[in-house]
Amino acid sequence: MLALRSVAYNVLFYLNLVLHIVAALPTFVLPRRAFMTVAKSWGRTSNTLLAVAGIRVEMRGLEKIPQGALLVASKHQSFWEAFTLLTLFDDPAFIVKRELMWIPFFGWCLWKAKQVPVDRKAKGGAMAGMIESARAALAEGRQIIIFPEGTRTAPGAEPAYKGGITSLYGATGVSCLPVALNSGVFWPRREFLRYRGTIVLEVLDPIPPGLDRQAFAARVQADIEAATARLVAEGERRLRS
Repeated sequence: MLALRSVAYNVLFYLNLVLHIVAALPTFVLPRRAFMTVAKSWGRTSNTLLAVAGIRVEMRGLEKIPQGALLVASKHQSFWEAFTLLTLFDDPAFIVKRELMWIPFFGWCLWKAKQVPVDRKAKGGAMAGMIESARAALAEGRQIIIFPEGTRTAPGAEPAYKGGITSLYGATGVSCLPVALNSGVFWPRREFLRYRGTIVLEVLDPIPPGLDRQAFAARVQADIEAATARLVAEGERRLRS
């Protein structure tokens, strides 16, 4: 049954993606907000379809999300949060690898959505370019979403936070909203299996601007990792029951 549910969800997930891509085509000649409406619809329907795999989604702490310009630092365990975070914020912009922008159609969608690219090959210039693009997005009142570890990590893996989130926090002067989750328990990275249970995403207390780099880096990692460990343990207990 696990394999059947997983196959059924994956088929519906990609069918839903194709349908939304088709629906998004006319928005390429419309304002960006029209495209983002379709993207958010894709995120919401992808979560609704998780019921096919026996997965529920629980959101905690949404009342803590401030209005307007904001940095969002989220744990990254699976592809699930990539589309789910789209639905939680008014006008989100993800920090993405620049090379993704050149993938046919997918990259065009990233350009249309005005995501924030980072050129890792530029070395010292990569951070400056990312900060400049992030400042422009924040000036429009958008929410910058970054995965501080830069890649998906399995539940329980040793955290490896990069310096990008700390540099953005110091350079932009806005609050940072930490996000914890346990998606990797039920949607493991690099697997097609989807395990029954409840994915929990928890919005934590915002970190106000003004902390020094060292204090901020320690706090954002401690907050996210402590809450994530608690949510992963909760998910694993439910998975075994």
